[in-house]
Amino acid sequence: MGTHRVGGIMLRESLIISTLVELADNLVERFDIIDILTVMSDRCVEALDVDAAGVLLAPPGGELQFVASSSESMRLLELFQIQTSEGPCVECYRSGAAVVNVALGETDARWPRFTSRAIEYGFNSAHSLPLRLRGHTIGALNLFRTSQGMMEEDDVAAAQGFAHVATIAILQHRAMLDATTLNTQLDHALTSRVIIEQAKGIITGAMHCGMDEAFRRLRAHSRNHNMALTEIAAAIVEGTLRLTDLDTPK
Repeated sequence: MGTHRVGGIMLRESLIISTLVELADNLVERFDIIDILTVMSDRCVEALDVDAAGVLLAPPGGELQFVASSSESMRLLELFQIQTSEGPCVECYRSGAAVVNVALGETDARWPRFTSRAIEYGFNSAHSLPLRLRGHTIGALNLFRTSQGMMEEDDVAAAQGFAHVATIAILQHRAMLDATTLNTQLDHALTSRVIIEQAKGIITGAMHCGMDEAFRRLRAHSRNHNMALTEIAAAIVEGTLRLTDLDTPK
């Protein structure tokens, strides 16, 4: 094994460890599901051999909903899966089993509409891992690559580890709430997603930037000022926070 390979493995392992620590650090009193799952999506792209990641989550007794992604194109593709009710994430959630190493150009009959849209966006292989604990599946983590080929077993295992941490965090949070409060919290999380999208649209239009950059600005301001993403987004939508006062991502 060469020096370059050894260095690459050490960097990857370091990123995986720091990701687990970062996810754990977010399990604080002001628990923010969207922020935790966005962190997980971003770190999957940084630490694993994937080009995009996203998460769909289902409230108790409800349908899958988009919660987080590493990019705007991934967000659109996740929403498309929900709209068409087909794709790796939908299949993974329904079965509770991982869907890995799927070459999209060879699966037209499996997910015809999804496959066409994914290839249009530049993705050629798909992998989806369940957010599952003790037989209870609450969502799925989607991983897309622009190239085909097998995803390394270590990367699949690491991604499933991220998914387990996120699942435990969400289920522990749910366990602390009674049924009424839980439904209110989940409704709030989905409403928060709408407010965040509205704020991204406002920032994009005013600052002439992309949706990904708009979201980075929201997250930077949120973290720098120790405020929830939804609080920052709501302030933008309501006009109580000027766009010129938003922190610039580093």
